[in-house]
Amino acid sequence: MRLRDVIPLGVAALTLASAAGAWAGEPRWKQHAINGRSEFEAAGVFDVDGDGKLDILCGDTWYQAPSWKPHHVRDVVRQGTYYNDFATFPLDVNGDGKTDYLTVSYFGRDVAWVENPGVSGSPWAYHQVDVPGSSETAAMVDLSGDGVPDLLPNTVNVVVWYEVVPAQGSKGVSLKKHDLGTAAAGHGVGSGDVNGDGRVDLLTPKGWFEAPAKPSSQTWAWHPDWNLGATGIQILARDVDGDGLADLVYGNGHDYGLFWMKQGKSGGGETTWTKGTIDASVASVHLLQWADVDGDGQANELISGKRVYAHEIEPGATDGSLIAWYAFDRGTKTWIRHVIFQGEPAKNAPEKAGQRLALKDFPAGTAGTGLQVTTVDIDGDGDLDLVCPGKSGLYLFENLGPKP
Repeated sequence: MRLRDVIPLGVAALTLASAAGAWAGEPRWKQHAINGRSEFEAAGVFDVDGDGKLDILCGDTWYQAPSWKPHHVRDVVRQGTYYNDFATFPLDVNGDGKTDYLTVSYFGRDVAWVENPGVSGSPWAYHQVDVPGSSETAAMVDLSGDGVPDLLPNTVNVVVWYEVVPAQGSKGVSLKKHDLGTAAAGHGVGSGDVNGDGRVDLLTPKGWFEAPAKPSSQTWAWHPDWNLGATGIQILARDVDGDGLADLVYGNGHDYGLFWMKQGKSGGGETTWTKGTIDASVASVHLLQWADVDGDGQANELISGKRVYAHEIEPGATDGSLIAWYAFDRGTKTWIRHVIFQGEPAKNAPEKAGQRLALKDFPAGTAGTGLQVTTVDIDGDGDLDLVCPGKSGLYLFENLGPKP
């Protein structure tokens, strides 16, 4: 079995859909409530039951396509207004042909995988892999350079990533831990080719680790080039303005602002970073990812927005939620915001954090980015749709194609 054979249909569709679009323009969106009462902030999209249709798994439930009938998966512990389930990434871990998923937890401090039993009504077994520390969420990024996405958790106390490798003595996979220490850890983590050498580097709020020629076995050089504070996930690096140098994109996780930093070179050849604003009006930015939203075959649109009640008391906590995509206009050197969903504020939210609850304080139908947005052609029509979980409900935004 090839290692990439364990990547399920749901992950493959992320790539295929971006290449399938035959149009380029701003799409129209139709909102569907998968579960308007769900409070889980992570969700994955994959074929749970093997019927060839993409289902949605969010927290303690998977929703069967196309009717989105709910099925219980497992019990998830609640801590305050949070559920201890902060990521859902499909992967056939044990190689039995059924898609399991990887997850991380904040209060449990662990990395784990949850086993798909393949039998309707049977519980999904939780398998702890490691206990690196509290992870607010995670991303799947090919840090090893072998073409297979690896697990990059935002473990706030340590910088660590888990390489997906063939399991010894079995047909599945295992997670090989790579520990880069505690000094660079913080609120936020990310990836991108900062220095243009063709390898994916690892970014933190305090700087970046340069990927070596052999990322799985050689030392990653540390570059303390910036100090961004409490960022969203991911921090992203790519050449935004087309000058041949990778720029930086990040958000404030617990304040206002979505930003970018232009990379440049001083007269002496030293690297410089110049900060610019993408959107000063959005708060609690926890989700940033690239996708081909406009169907031009290039995944260069930035999806981001507001996480509803990242904390119940913080700047912008009661603002109306936002899901949007942003495009950089290289002619005018400006970012253009395209709104997918704009919510109403929590006008009558209680003053005390302990009395606030998203489902009570915000209008019904409020959608946000939560901690994980999946961009996938869920209906098979050749364009990218969005699955958006959060404390104010689980929603699907169907892409209806370009505006006339």
